[in-house]
Amino acid sequence: MKGKSFTERGSGLILDRRELMLGAAALGLSFGALGGVASAADAPKKGGTLRLGMEGGSASDSLDPRTYADSVPISFGYQIWNGLVEIDAAGNATGELLESWEAKPGAKEWIFNVRKGVTFHSGKTLDADDVIYSINLHRGDTKSAAKDLLSSITDVKKLSPTQIQITLSDGNIDLPYNLSDYHVLCVPNGFTDFSKPDGTGAFKLVSFEPGVRVLTKNTGNYWKPGRGNFDSIELQYIPDATARLQALLAGQVDAINRLDPKTVEILTASADTSVVQSKGTGNRFAFVALCDTDPYTNADLRWALKYGIDRKKIVDTIYQGYATIGNDTTISPSNKYYAKDVPQTLYDPDKALSYYKKAGSPKLELKVSEGAYSGATDAGVLYQEAMKQAGIDLTVTRVSGDGYWSNIWLKEPFCAVYWGGRPNVDLQLSQTFLSTANWNDTHWKRPEFDKVLTAARVEADEPKRMQMYAECQKMIHDDGGMVCYAVGDYLDGYSKKVMGTAPHARYDMCDQRIAEKGWFA
Repeated sequence: MKGKSFTERGSGLILDRRELMLGAAALGLSFGALGGVASAADAPKKGGTLRLGMEGGSASDSLDPRTYADSVPISFGYQIWNGLVEIDAAGNATGELLESWEAKPGAKEWIFNVRKGVTFHSGKTLDADDVIYSINLHRGDTKSAAKDLLSSITDVKKLSPTQIQITLSDGNIDLPYNLSDYHVLCVPNGFTDFSKPDGTGAFKLVSFEPGVRVLTKNTGNYWKPGRGNFDSIELQYIPDATARLQALLAGQVDAINRLDPKTVEILTASADTSVVQSKGTGNRFAFVALCDTDPYTNADLRWALKYGIDRKKIVDTIYQGYATIGNDTTISPSNKYYAKDVPQTLYDPDKALSYYKKAGSPKLELKVSEGAYSGATDAGVLYQEAMKQAGIDLTVTRVSGDGYWSNIWLKEPFCAVYWGGRPNVDLQLSQTFLSTANWNDTHWKRPEFDKVLTAARVEADEPKRMQMYAECQKMIHDDGGMVCYAVGDYLDGYSKKVMGTAPHARYDMCDQRIAEKGWFA
């Protein structure tokens, strides 16, 4: 099955992309782009400035995609640049600057076709050299957060100006999903000055004030039909949930992310605003302990942490029903590979105290911040209360949100963290738990886990693959340092004049592409 170009989308064909990819990779068949655009009746209109009010950024943000770690950079990144592969609303890998692809048997060797007729803001025409350079920015001697995702690539070779070949050390039928990572944005060959970005996106940079706001303006010649409709985008950093809500209600912004579940009814009751809910695909809210740092090296203590949290009370109190109880991995219950046979860990004060005493009753301190995610502080306080009822003292320390992801996360022994959704189960597990992952935020490293996870990447037998992923989840659940207590729903707030909004299987705000996809009524 050959991939379609962007202009050929909208056939209405419904497929299980996962099953199609499995078969294609196993048999060496072609695979590429499918998707959809607005119908003629809902034709997008041009014009206007979209004002975004967002949480998920800081004064330390950079324009360099290799550094992105939260929603604000992802949003302005997708305004300026394009990715190589896009994830559609259903969670399928579809063609973007790589418009189609095919895997040879065993999925170690891939052929990708570079989209023709796309130009950078500088006027340079996109070609294979640009794509190869952009991929290599995340390989070798680099601090890119996508390095581990692309670590299995042994060679990227130019076959023609519009075709490349990627060779892997081990087969991976999910390679296109890896290439959809938001860090892997396409820049011109040899490009180094990220303070003056040159992208193929719908917008070019006007001004960048990290921690304050980002302004972009339309290039006027975007290559995706029906997209890139706004004249300009103003992205404001508004870390406080109440301030974001007030800004939307007052008409100071047109769209906000990360609604406080307790305030959803305020927006739904208004004639001027609406809410977009992505059910069961939102952030995985958790507290993570470093398994290589005392006292969390002790498996008994990790069980005490898991039995000592009242997940249901947190979900009911903080998320008001807009979340699902988590079970200590980042795999959502809505995922087809979710390990349903792994028992849900329930709040059990007696077991928590027993394991705690077994571990030597050490001092415990949890670092929390609204800079980690809205509700982290309140969740920490409820955790503290539940532990106290079990006879365990847990100190909860609130720290600054500014620079949280560079100063606290991956450094402090026990802290709050959230994980956004990933388009497939391998990425979700690999980025979080693989021993070599840069973002393994529990420092949990188990060779047996790595072996099963990497073997699952080339397993074409679907029941067997499902069993392998279930085994991976059980290992994390039984031994890991993550206390994932909830999987939230993504909740976006919009002015009703903003069109093109929809739930998405990966991230909120239309996969952080509302600037590209939306328009004003």
